[in-house]
Amino acid sequence: MVRTRGPATIIPEQTLLAAYRSGRFPMADSREDDEIFWVDPPLRGILPLDAFHIPKRLARTMRTNAFRITVDAAFPQVMLSCADTITPKRLNTWINPLIERSYANLHANGFAHSVEVWNDTVLVGGLYGVSIGAAFFGESMFSRETDVSKVALAHLAERLKAGGYMLLDTQFITDHLKQFGAVEIPRARYKELLTKAVVAKADFYVLGGAGAAG
Repeated sequence: MVRTRGPATIIPEQTLLAAYRSGRFPMADSREDDEIFWVDPPLRGILPLDAFHIPKRLARTMRTNAFRITVDAAFPQVMLSCADTITPKRLNTWINPLIERSYANLHANGFAHSVEVWNDTVLVGGLYGVSIGAAFFGESMFSRETDVSKVALAHLAERLKAGGYMLLDTQFITDHLKQFGAVEIPRARYKELLTKAVVAKADFYVLGGAGAAG
């Protein structure tokens, strides 16, 4: 595990992109930590887009059209909401201010995207991640109402499939992700898929651009 010591203003864009292309991603030990470390797990979680499964209850929720979905309309708010999400299994966040600033820079330059779920004008859920070529690297998600992070994920998968993406990286596997068909694969197999995906072309905005409803 290699640590980058702080304080630093930002992780350079090219450093981050090169890390993702090689299969690594950064994390921090806590919100208060000014260091990051680079992770390259021996087993990697992915969500095969051609086998993406929407659970029946979620499908019913989505048919009600109770929520409004946008993309790239509130990236900073989504990141902050993900950082603020504490659960019994996650008592602290790995998203520190250095990571926040660095991904905001990636977003400004078109390499990071968010999906937002709104109840009227209130942001109630969402996710964000990094996009390189035809690979999307899911980073984090949050939910303030039942199923809304799942709504965001289902929209992301639809968008990625429509845009010609080849790889949806979830980093790790959780029960939440297993519902959708997420699987764990060895590092070597992941890097085979990654190498092909990052040099291919895909279009994140095929279903509409920033602020567009899905």
